[in-house]
Amino acid sequence: MSDIRALQARLLAWYDRHRRRLPWRAEPGVTADPYRVWLSEIMLQQTTVAAVARYYERFLARFPTIESLAAAKLDEVLSLWAGLGYYSRARSLHACARSLIAQHAGRLPRSAAQLSLLPGIGPYTAAAIAAIAFDEAVVPVDGNVERVVTRLWRVADELPGAKPAIRALAQRLTPARRHGDFAQALMDLGATICTVKRPACSSCPWQEPCAARRHADQESYPRKSAKREGKLRRGVVFVIQRADGAILVRRRPSKGLLGGMTEVPGSEWSADFDEDLAVQSAWDRLLPLAACWRRLPGHVTHAFTHFPLRLAVCHAQASAKAQAPRGHRWLPLQTIGEAAFPTLMLKVLAHAGIEPHAGHNLLKRPRPVPA
Repeated sequence: MSDIRALQARLLAWYDRHRRRLPWRAEPGVTADPYRVWLSEIMLQQTTVAAVARYYERFLARFPTIESLAAAKLDEVLSLWAGLGYYSRARSLHACARSLIAQHAGRLPRSAAQLSLLPGIGPYTAAAIAAIAFDEAVVPVDGNVERVVTRLWRVADELPGAKPAIRALAQRLTPARRHGDFAQALMDLGATICTVKRPACSSCPWQEPCAARRHADQESYPRKSAKREGKLRRGVVFVIQRADGAILVRRRPSKGLLGGMTEVPGSEWSADFDEDLAVQSAWDRLLPLAACWRRLPGHVTHAFTHFPLRLAVCHAQASAKAQAPRGHRWLPLQTIGEAAFPTLMLKVLAHAGIEPHAGHNLLKRPRPVPA
């Protein structure tokens, strides 16, 4: 392995020439805004840069400061997050903003150790904020950095067990200065050069010292243990409309999958769900509401991180005077485009032929990503 200082110098020189221009990234010589760094890092968790860029600008325009985010209602935050997926991030972001106002005078702590004590900020995010916004001598290790490090040193151990060793190797690379630039350089190297498939090794500043390149087995790293695919779950949802077009909705529990998001009523999701037997019983049990409904052909399918889902969809028309059952409410048609619907529920509404008000076209939202 080449001298660590040489590795540092090569990477920083490459970054100075090829750094990506991103909405949340400060220009050379400009101090990074901690709030923008924090917001972008939360949004980027398990989500691509291309998807986040569209949401980031819209979110920042509505909540330009920690104070404005903390003052907002959770429903407002979830509405702007709708379609970005992994909604616990939005709930934690909001909770963290309120914690910062209450306990830190509205400012983010400057060290990774202090940042990691805040809601929704884990070791990687804490290190990223500390390095990029406050120039702390830490290296945040995400998937891109894991890939670079495991190929550079040809780490044989499998993930996730290899994570501590990878973090230790990454920390060895920390330069004496420009910690924020170095952290972002590693991220850019993994995202644009040291990619999962067909890495562009001929353009890499570390091509000579890279052990995996010398052995021509770059795509074998990082090594991962076999992933267990979750079992298909099934369920049924009920799209009920009044004569004025309003649809019946409810709010999911604040904790758990899609926590706090808006949904149409439906059954639980389970692997042993029997559609034919359960549709009528689910209707009678969930919604004692007089309406004539029909089961729509086809299904709505969706892939969560740990399991795939298939939903039957039933549609009904209700009386204009129908009262919403306890825990439910009628959502006016013209506000559908502003509601905090997750991607799954947008699919359900589309399957039922629900068209939002022209001024709030769901199709004008940034393209949803897997929840």
